[in-house]
Amino acid sequence: MAVYEFPFNERIRTLLRLEDLFSKVLLNINSEESNHHHNAIVSFFQILDIIDRTDLKTDLLQELDRQKIVMTGLVGNPNIASEVLQPIIDKIIGTSAKLRAISTKIGQPIRENEWLMSIKQRAIIPGGLCEFDLPAFHYWLLGSAQDRREDLEKWLAHLTPIYDALGIILNIVRGSSQSVSNIALSGAFQQMIGGAKPAQMLQVKLNDELTCYPEISANKYAINIRFISMNRNEKPLPCNDDVPFMLTLCNL
Repeated sequence: MAVYEFPFNERIRTLLRLEDLFSKVLLNINSEESNHHHNAIVSFFQILDIIDRTDLKTDLLQELDRQKIVMTGLVGNPNIASEVLQPIIDKIIGTSAKLRAISTKIGQPIRENEWLMSIKQRAIIPGGLCEFDLPAFHYWLLGSAQDRREDLEKWLAHLTPIYDALGIILNIVRGSSQSVSNIALSGAFQQMIGGAKPAQMLQVKLNDELTCYPEISANKYAINIRFISMNRNEKPLPCNDDVPFMLTLCNL
């Protein structure tokens, strides 16, 4: 089943972008190929750029502290299995402690690495990481895969608390509500939303056999979804068929 997510605010949008970049870095690190390690470096620099533009550490700590209070209040609830709840609380406490232990700006040791920063400056230029521009980077790529992997894992370790924290928060968001079956008549769907607890994100789930995708426009008041027929050789067109899908409004 294909899942499409749409954030309702900048904070969730930032976490989703970071999650996507971290997943790319981790996937490419596990490869033996130098081109994959090249891609890991590029995604790694994009993570640094996002972190530099936000006060992410403070936001994550505040949300983790809030979730710890909420989860602790559920301890002893007969409707919630303690063997499921307690590991979540322990993970929140452990991740918060790691974030608080960082006394400098997140990723500061990486920024003090002049060799890495010289690569980062060229990475924003299309084709800027060619061997004639950065022979030192090319030399690194020609080294052993094990050495490259160890370097990448060492650099990534400076950002791991961020990855762990955003993973906890997004897992809570995604697991906060049940999916509801809907049908987009003639490919279009609208729904008013509200309530005391505004949604943070929505999920649209589609059967893999459907040859369309959703274009989503939403805010805290309303959802508008238009399904588009996929055609790789022509301009995509609105789907005029009834489209069954699952909708989830996710909260914190």
